[in-house]
Formats: sequence, structure tokens, C-alpha cells
Amino acid sequence: MSSDQEWIDVVDDADRVVGQATRGEAYARGLCHRVTFVLARDERDRIFVHRRTATKKVHPGMYDMFVGGVVGAGESYDDAALREAEEELGVTGLPRPTPLFTFLYQGDDGQSWWSAVYEVRCALPVQPQQEEVDWYAFLPQEEVERRLTEWAWAPDSLVAWPRLRDAPLRDAAVRARGPEGGMDH
Repeated sequence: MSSDQEWIDVVDDADRVVGQATRGEAYARGLCHRVTFVLARDERDRIFVHRRTATKKVHPGMYDMFVGGVVGAGESYDDAALREAEEELGVTGLPRPTPLFTFLYQGDDGQSWWSAVYEVRCALPVQPQQEEVDWYAFLPQEEVERRLTEWAWAPDSLVAWPRLRDAPLRDAAVRARGPEGGMDH
């Protein structure tokens, strides 16, 4: 089955499920749905950064400091975050990503999605999916910041990044609550 044929939940502006559609239909009609963003750090605290392949349906060829993707119909954000992180990094056995916050992304192209942002430590050797990742490296946060004005980045990640970067006290409180503490809107 192609990714366009996968079923996903359609949600309203309060992130309540209001129906289901195929992924292709959701993008074609601009239906709001759910996605995960996972910031993956290695054992040296560097951030996994990658360039999306030119064949990606959303933001092809752009750089991204998050791995993740669309949440399947009936799937939880937490389960999707782990599944997507393992798939895109090409690893198995990651710890459960830590939930940090959610936000509603509304793109200039009429697309919108509820976005759940997570963080995970990846001490495993990565083997990213060739269909998803064209180039990758673990970069220090300072270099990621420097590259923000030099590279073409996925627009939704550019919305998520400053929220993550500029909220260290809130993030620490969420981390202290742990994954069972739930997501905040």
C-alpha cells in the first residue's frame, strides 16, 4: 500500500477526531490531521539533521532537524513518535521519545496539522531510510542555529524549532513529568 492510501484521523482545531481519510485525500483537500516531530540527539548531544529526498510528498529536498511523520488512524501520538523515529533513523530499540508540547501548524499553502513534539536520545548507529533521507549528520546545536539562514528548511520545523529552543524551563517541567504526564496544547 502506498503512503497516500494509508488511513489517518482528521481532526478539528482543538485536536479532536472528527473523521478519517486517506493520507492522499487529507493532503489534496487540506484536511487537518496529526503528525509527530522527534528531535533525536546522539550520546554527544548533537542533533540529527537530514535533507528530505526530492520524492517526498511534503517539503521535498528540504532540511529538517526533526524526524517523524503522520499519525495513523487510531494511533496515539506516543506510538507514532516511536514508530516514525525508528523508521526514519533505521534503528530498533529506541527508548520511548519524551513528549514536550503540541501546536497547531498552519502553512501558507493551506495545509494544517496538529504537531506533537518529542525528544529522544539515540545512542545506536543510524541507517536512515534511503526513500526518506537524502543526506544526514549529527550536528551541534550551534551549527543547526547557524545553518537556519543558509539552508532551505521544512517550514513546519521552522515553526517548531524556536518553540523547542526557547522554552527550556517548560521543557524541563514536561520532562520531569515523564511520558505519562501527557501533552499540553
